[in-house]
Amino acid sequence: MFSRILIANRGEIAVRIIRACRELGIAAVAVYSEADAGALHVRLADESYLLGPAAPAESYLNIERILDAVRESGAEAVHPGYGFLAENADFARAVEEAGAVWIGPPPEAMELMGSKVAAKRLAEKADVPTVPGYTGDDTSVEKLAEEAGRIGFPVLIKASAGGGGRGMRAVRDPGEFPDAVESAQREALSAFGDGRVFLEKLIERPRHIEVQVLGDNHGNVVHLGERECSIQRRHQKIIEESPSPALTPEEREELGEAAVRLAEAAGYRNAGTVEFMLEGHRFYFLEMNTRLQVEHPVTELVTGRDLVELQIRVAAGERLPFAQESVELTGSAIEARVYAEDPETFMPTGGRILLFRPPEGPGIRNDAGVESGDEVPVNYDPMIGKLIVYAPDRPAAVSRMQEALRSYVIEGVVTNLPLLRRVAGHPAFAAGDTSTDFLETHGLVGRPGEAPAEALLAAAVEELSGSGNPARDPFELGIWRAGGAARIRYLDGGRERTVEAERNGARLWRLRLDGEEYEVGLLARTGNELHLKANGSPVAARVEREGSEVRVSCRGREHTLARPPALNLEDMESGSGESGRTSLEAPMPGIVIKVLVEEGEEVRAQQPLLVLEAMKMEQPIVAPYAGVVTRLPFREGSMVSGGAVLAELEELTPEA
Repeated sequence: MFSRILIANRGEIAVRIIRACRELGIAAVAVYSEADAGALHVRLADESYLLGPAAPAESYLNIERILDAVRESGAEAVHPGYGFLAENADFARAVEEAGAVWIGPPPEAMELMGSKVAAKRLAEKADVPTVPGYTGDDTSVEKLAEEAGRIGFPVLIKASAGGGGRGMRAVRDPGEFPDAVESAQREALSAFGDGRVFLEKLIERPRHIEVQVLGDNHGNVVHLGERECSIQRRHQKIIEESPSPALTPEEREELGEAAVRLAEAAGYRNAGTVEFMLEGHRFYFLEMNTRLQVEHPVTELVTGRDLVELQIRVAAGERLPFAQESVELTGSAIEARVYAEDPETFMPTGGRILLFRPPEGPGIRNDAGVESGDEVPVNYDPMIGKLIVYAPDRPAAVSRMQEALRSYVIEGVVTNLPLLRRVAGHPAFAAGDTSTDFLETHGLVGRPGEAPAEALLAAAVEELSGSGNPARDPFELGIWRAGGAARIRYLDGGRERTVEAERNGARLWRLRLDGEEYEVGLLARTGNELHLKANGSPVAARVEREGSEVRVSCRGREHTLARPPALNLEDMESGSGESGRTSLEAPMPGIVIKVLVEEGEEVRAQQPLLVLEAMKMEQPIVAPYAGVVTRLPFREGSMVSGGAVLAELEELTPEA
């Protein structure tokens, strides 16, 4: 067994591996960037080494600096976790050439299965069903368009070298196909260094099912059941569970055997995941992830096997301590990924966590990479941690997840907890009726229903009366417009609602909401309890804040609102700013990769103005209304900071 392991990662997975090392009596070596100098994984490690600045290319993706840390620390093995260099065959080889053991599959298997095209061809040889498509070497736009016509629209363009939704485009209209190919190739090149793409028939409303496989160095390969990962946003999972409620025992066995056949054909060792799409009762191979998965805890809980420990033992040369017939799935486990991101736009937020209080109790597990007071950098994936619950059956696990999410508290950063609560509480989720378009199908991207006017008026008065920050003048709270009116924005489900406020005397305001005007006075206030009079009618409300969330209780019901960050790309309402001028700001750091218009050009509503690449994904910036472009500060290739003004637009006034 190893005595010292270097963990080439950060965040919750680094913490998870450190804890596994401790249980095995192995010293854990951490690496970190300047942005992570005080991070939890650094505090927990036995020793740690600085890699470089915050940018991933200069730290967690810097192979030479990581290898220096391996040599300096005397680490005998390297665990890559997931993300960053975890599926980089060149890094695996470099680790082995440096004299350390790679805790993962052979580099040759990584290269084979890392190419979706090569993996699909291998799956066909291994008699594993695949989706109809095109994986030829000619990836010119003309050839791809020809093949798309043969396959039949809708089709899916996918990056050959990667996953996570990057370089992926669904195309239903043949006329949109050429632009979609170029965009997918550009994004794939940026994200994976490889711009090749291939085509698949778009399967509508599939389930996403994956099978955990594990192989040792002695020719043994087993599977540990499946995980249901259908609930996703932007092609990335947010809730996973095991076992899948969709499979019969016979289908589970068939799927597991197919995954093992593929792993054996690839010469696979260590932990890996074979992903499938399930359409009715037919399954198709999707891809193989040659690493540990984010959602591995649900498999651990239903099988009673520690996957990280098994990874380490297999890498040390030990045989798998069990055979396939001894693998049983008992009970039900569900995982929810907790992100520092806007729950409506999915944009990363970041910032300092003032209070981190995850739920506790029987059947509850938290894999987290932060504690209260920690900073969530904007440079990396915004996942804060994972909430995992286990129960004897699925209904009990769903109930436990609902209760755990209700008691989960994070203050200081905007999180996706409101979205997770909506998903876990939806009847379709309780029934196990899930698909990859679950959020869109059930209206969970934009929350159904609206809070009544008095709830928003109470929230606005609570802010305007200065409780949130007494040191500030309350009329510094909004986006200012001519005439001294403040605009206080709230997200009410998927809809942005704005309260415009003007002071009308001591503890009196004139508020405008949804085209209606209200004269509102604050009669009395005790803590969070407010007594108002709105247009002569009494209103009693309780207003509580938790990070960016605003919970308002009035007339016997509770309504959850959210305060969005300062004006950004989601501020697309006509008339923002003085004289109908809107400034579109970058929601996060990125690169302007395409400028589609010129200063002085007249544009229509929703016309793309430019394309920003952020978090390795392309974000089109569109005109919120018809207007004239008055300013474009950045050229193609320009780096921009979060909040930078990308474009200014003067609204065109419709002719009478």
